[in-house]
Amino acid sequence: MQNKETEYLVRKAKSRDSDAFVQLMQFYMKDMYKVALAILMNDEDAADAIQDTILICWEKIHSLKQIQYFQTWMTRILINKCYDIRKRNKRITILDEYDEPAYEDDYNLEFKEALSTLSEKYRSIMTLFYSEGYHIDEIAKILKIPKSTVQTRLKRGREKLAKNYYGEYGKE
Repeated sequence: MQNKETEYLVRKAKSRDSDAFVQLMQFYMKDMYKVALAILMNDEDAADAIQDTILICWEKIHSLKQIQYFQTWMTRILINKCYDIRKRNKRITILDEYDEPAYEDDYNLEFKEALSTLSEKYRSIMTLFYSEGYHIDEIAKILKIPKSTVQTRLKRGREKLAKNYYGEYGKE
């Protein structure tokens, strides 16, 4: 979907056009799933976060000030919902206990497995940057952290992935 078409749908959704809103949500569903799964590492919790996000977006779409930032606004709501779910659950889960996603998508499985070895603060930034295509400035705005923190976490995340992939002694 192109920017003009997205902006048109957002305008219609702001005027309470439910069909336009449904089209928007369907278009962004895969992106929302990737972000939620990167944070929660669980299909059921990711689905709950997405469902809550859709409801909040519908209820609060009138508060969106700049139409061109709809995706950023929606992603910020999703991330907050994911954090709420993590706080609510307050459980420690061993990585082996995670269920695989219910459906297979184009998301690189090897990359996803590598990301699962990182802590959430690196995983969310790496997902937003590499999978979702957000720029560093946008990630900083979404996560409400300084741009330099995003750059540092991105760099350290890459280093940790390389260390996990190549081992402690470098390439073999």
